[in-house]
Amino acid sequence: MASYAHAHSSNWSYEAPDEWGNLHADYHTCKSGVNQSPVDIRKVVNGQLPPLTLSYQAKQKSIINNGHTIQINVKDGDALALDGEAYTLRQFHFHTPSENLIDGKRFPLAAHFVHASEEGHLAVVGVMFEAGAENPALAEILRELPPEVNKEAALQQPLNLNALIPGQKNYYRFSGSLTTPPCTEGVRWLVMKQTVSASTEQLKTFAKLLGEHGNSRPVQPLNGRVVIE
Repeated sequence: MASYAHAHSSNWSYEAPDEWGNLHADYHTCKSGVNQSPVDIRKVVNGQLPPLTLSYQAKQKSIINNGHTIQINVKDGDALALDGEAYTLRQFHFHTPSENLIDGKRFPLAAHFVHASEEGHLAVVGVMFEAGAENPALAEILRELPPEVNKEAALQQPLNLNALIPGQKNYYRFSGSLTTPPCTEGVRWLVMKQTVSASTEQLKTFAKLLGEHGNSRPVQPLNGRVVIE
């Protein structure tokens, strides 16, 4: 599978997501793929999924606004056990508004925690944010974010990533893709049912940082895929 790091080259934009598949031969899956993300999560099948065991203790290495998202790179990442494989947290980043919808509802902000297995398979945990109490982890991220785009900076303070994860660990699961070029398929998507709070001011700041068009790919057709819970 293509590396998750490919997704942030500079020759594409959120102003014309329907054109991604025409920009480069490597991006062809963006228009030809049939298991694309994001999706509108509806008509869920009860698969009796066990709650996730998530407790992120990873050391965060660096932070960057790469022009497409605000991303925190991780070293010594925590492992997520899935389908008999260990998926290690490599990075997490933000989308405003959320890319996946739940019953047609779009949220003002979402975090995507990107995990990779030794075999190169990817699993993404998606967390939705709603307006409420200030989030201490988001506050620290905004404090440490370099003002210049594409300037990576070492994180000075450890982030409490558990402030970015809901207390309840129930989730929806479906097979999908990267939501940025090259739109690689075969990604295991786990979208948390419960939201996390962020202050209205924090939500406005993320929206401002990520541009007037936002950084969310439009919802893609399910094409017969089943979402389980």
